[in-house]
Amino acid sequence: MIARRPYLLPVLAALCWAVVPAVRPAAAQQTPAGAAPLELDGVRYVVTERSRFRVFHAPQDSLIATRVAAFLQEQPPLPGIGDSLPAGVDVVLAHSEAAFTLLRGGVVPEWSGGFAVPSRALLVVPAQGSGRMLDPEGRRTLRHEWAHIALHQASGGKRAPRWFTEGYAQWASGGFDVDDAWRLRVAMALGRTPPLDSLTLRWPAGRAQAEVAYLLAASALRYALEAGGERGLEVLLERWRSGGSFEAAFRRTFGVTTGQFEEDWRKHVRARYGWLFVLSHSSIFWLALALVLLVLVRIRQRRDREHLARLRAGEPPDEPAFWVEATEEFGGTPEGSEP
Repeated sequence: MIARRPYLLPVLAALCWAVVPAVRPAAAQQTPAGAAPLELDGVRYVVTERSRFRVFHAPQDSLIATRVAAFLQEQPPLPGIGDSLPAGVDVVLAHSEAAFTLLRGGVVPEWSGGFAVPSRALLVVPAQGSGRMLDPEGRRTLRHEWAHIALHQASGGKRAPRWFTEGYAQWASGGFDVDDAWRLRVAMALGRTPPLDSLTLRWPAGRAQAEVAYLLAASALRYALEAGGERGLEVLLERWRSGGSFEAAFRRTFGVTTGQFEEDWRKHVRARYGWLFVLSHSSIFWLALALVLLVLVRIRQRRDREHLARLRAGEPPDEPAFWVEATEEFGGTPEGSEP
């Protein structure tokens, strides 16, 4: 995740550059002799190097560092970018909350599971609770930040609207599935989605608002690429890198301005993900339907029991009273009974 206050990004970058002096020189499997070591929260870090990145970590986190390195090494090519980027990435596994807070610098929201400084090719994730780092959510975070750096390098470091950079990272790290679609539709129906151009200026500070912003950005990018696919993205990046203006490159590639694109995208979301779609894909809907069916079954069972009881009440008894009285009058006994 990129900082939510863009004007503070240089401050964060400078802080990270000062704290990580050993990141830029070439490194071997351990921090090279003579190089200024990285030290965070009283722990001197070591470095594991791969072809396109290096992982800085505390000595006790060597196993998780190896797993993170293997995960990044095996990443498939990013959509529209290819397998050569990102390159020269410095990955820091903060061993403690204090170390992560120091690198975060108060700029990135506290709920963030990681962040990137694309201009410095720097990716930071917390190593504490290492069991969660490579669970599905942890892997998505790593690929999300990995995509941020790759997009920055692919564009030649040029600025882009926030919805596009976050949308690309979100889309590349896991796409935009059905559950995301109905959540976005509900948010739009309730008026909780900010306009796309507002995301260029800032990113919501609260977790809930930020999640909606991520959905909004990812769905917008998916809509933009429905016609041209990855090739359209490649063309956009080429024109953006050579021309310098994202707006001009976007208009040449997709034939509309970003303003017109937003209007078309909102109409598309409302038409494709209507309330019937929302309800049919909602777990709450299916739970409510199951409860209704259960109540109907209970009512039917009660009616069947009452009906059966009425039928039994109308049947003649096995030994009716008139039969008993008649046999006694003639001095006999009912059949099957003892004299």
